[in-house]
Amino acid sequence: MFETLLLNFLFLLFPVVAFLIFFENRTVAFNQKALVLLSAVTMILCIAKPFKLEIGFIFDLRYIPFIIVALFGGFKHVFPLYVILNVCRFYVGGEGTMQSFLFATIMMILVPLYSRRFVKLSSKRRIAWATLTSVLAIGFYLFTLSFSRMTVDWQFWILALNAVTTYAGVTCVIMILIEKIISNTKSRERLMQSDRLNVVSELAASVSHEIRNPLTVTSGFLQLLNKSRTITQVEKEYVELSLLELKRAEKIVSDYLSFAKPQSDNMVYSNMSEELEYTKNIILPYATIHEVEVNYSFNNTLNKHYDQNQIQQCFINLYKNAIEAMKETGGGTLSIEIWEKKRNIMIRIGDTGIGMTKEEISRLGKPYYSTKEEGTGLGMLMVYSTINKVRGSIEVKSEKGKGTTFLITIPT
Repeated sequence: MFETLLLNFLFLLFPVVAFLIFFENRTVAFNQKALVLLSAVTMILCIAKPFKLEIGFIFDLRYIPFIIVALFGGFKHVFPLYVILNVCRFYVGGEGTMQSFLFATIMMILVPLYSRRFVKLSSKRRIAWATLTSVLAIGFYLFTLSFSRMTVDWQFWILALNAVTTYAGVTCVIMILIEKIISNTKSRERLMQSDRLNVVSELAASVSHEIRNPLTVTSGFLQLLNKSRTITQVEKEYVELSLLELKRAEKIVSDYLSFAKPQSDNMVYSNMSEELEYTKNIILPYATIHEVEVNYSFNNTLNKHYDQNQIQQCFINLYKNAIEAMKETGGGTLSIEIWEKKRNIMIRIGDTGIGMTKEEISRLGKPYYSTKEEGTGLGMLMVYSTINKVRGSIEVKSEKGKGTTFLITIPT
């Protein structure tokens, strides 16, 4: 029996190990399909190698991957497992087939209902809730199974206790491994994004510095030439046009400098109320033109050191993107909420626009990637760069056709 338990546990480890080796760096959509397939293989193996007890009872760990996929993936991803599980169980046959089918149906209906709330929980709570769900599920299954037996003796209840303990322990171990993989993946992504932003910052600072020197010299000589009394009126107009273009070039260089380190002249220590109010007022006319209603709420007393210009440009970029996402749907609501939570400044910017897929979300903030045809991606790159400089983090939640929400957390 102990050997069979270890074998079932090895089957449950198979999707975790396979994911780490083969699928960790694949796209989100591909990973989801791969994990459902691997979980299906695990269930089939568990059904093929059950515990065969002396009292004639057959027991296995097939419901653990079923429960975990239901909690993480919801109805869409657990339904294929439901079909495979029941097909295999009916093929094996024997006592308890109908009870297994009814129990799997109840699980398929009830467990995914909690999926949306489950994925929003912290790592420790997800482990606890998955373990509790597993215990309640197998406990309910064994309780209903007791009614189908003519006699329920002490051996059955010892079996039930061992089964519940086994499900709790194995589910807890598998969930700890899953949460560790999720944590490592997020840490690696943050590190890669930070390195990417540092490279862009250094490149922007270097290029901007080298371009500014000849621009300054050229501008100076053109201003001297403009004061000359020997040039004609037409030539004077040409010089003035050249000076205007040089000013525009300097502004472009200044914009590139926004990717570089914060400027000491622009550094402030504040609760961001002035910047958020200012950027909200700046964007209001643009929102009105596109029939977008702006809801604004500010409730923060925490202060932070930051580059005022960069923070303002960061919020303007987010507001502008949100309004443009709603432009295609004929208007909507832009929600801006600021509050404090455990020494963190929390900023939520949400829209009711076209939304994004998980693939699009995963590529946000990368140089030259944009969801807009005419976009360059530099706006979102600047947003991620600015938040990274204040040691903050950005969490994006979006659904196609329903809108997008950016949750920014800035520690103080």
